[in-house]
Amino acid sequence: MSMPALFEGRLSIPAIASPLFIISQPELVIAQCRAGVVGSFPSLNARPSGVFEQWLERLTGTLSDRDAPFAVNLIVHKTNPRLDEDVALCVKYKVPVIITSLGAREDINRAIHSYGGIVFHDVIDNAFARKAVEKGADGLVAVAAGAGGHAGTISPFALVQEIRDWFDGPLALSGSIASGGAIVAARALGADLAYIGSAFIATEEAVADEAYKQMIVEAEAEDIVYSNLFTGVHGNYLKPSIVRAGLDPTALPTSDPSKMDFAALTDGKKAWRDIWGCGQGVGAIRDIVPAARRIERLAEEYRAALARLAA
Repeated sequence: MSMPALFEGRLSIPAIASPLFIISQPELVIAQCRAGVVGSFPSLNARPSGVFEQWLERLTGTLSDRDAPFAVNLIVHKTNPRLDEDVALCVKYKVPVIITSLGAREDINRAIHSYGGIVFHDVIDNAFARKAVEKGADGLVAVAAGAGGHAGTISPFALVQEIRDWFDGPLALSGSIASGGAIVAARALGADLAYIGSAFIATEEAVADEAYKQMIVEAEAEDIVYSNLFTGVHGNYLKPSIVRAGLDPTALPTSDPSKMDFAALTDGKKAWRDIWGCGQGVGAIRDIVPAARRIERLAEEYRAALARLAA
């Protein structure tokens, strides 16, 4: 296993907070980093485009080397009109960690490497993982079955095993990780880091509807539905939110992936805005708390799980 040198001595638990569309904004990222977890956000959360530079100014001016580094998620898709502009700002502000999604490009990786930044690329299978590393990604996020939002279908046991057969670089695992014990399990499988998303939606700093947060608190794994209807990419969503939108979660139509379009997101629009993403680990989330308290609990559970194994 290979923990990035940038993370050494700066994490309270081996974890990256995944970038949550709309939800992850500076207040949450700062709280995550100060509590010892890599905080992240999608660049497209900052709208209009000038807001992204304001966020980068705030984050670089507020966080220090005593905090965990922060990460920016870039949607590398042909329909994202802001991609080149956002990459240039990441270079200008020397964003320490970049997470690329929906496409791997060598020129973007070179741009981030030019100032010493590192790039993780999220993948749902071994073939995509190989392509990402061939194009210069430093690390991988293995998005396994059960992950919130956009997710794959492969068991984490199988996905991590296949990637670790040939890749010894930094590896994060995503998929139903919402407890300290799950973080220990991810590392036992061979991952360096847990990639945690849904647990941070139910936090005070998260920019999410209070009804969304409460729905997560009340949900179980059986309340998660897998569909590509809402974005064109398969993902996991809360069944009650689908029902509230007047749809039958057992008979959702299939969307055409070729019609994915991220251009609309740059002006604040969001299709199916009240369809809420969440992972299958939702049953471990039972209250709405500050992000620092969520991380403190994860750390307590992590140490307890390690102690159980040692015993």
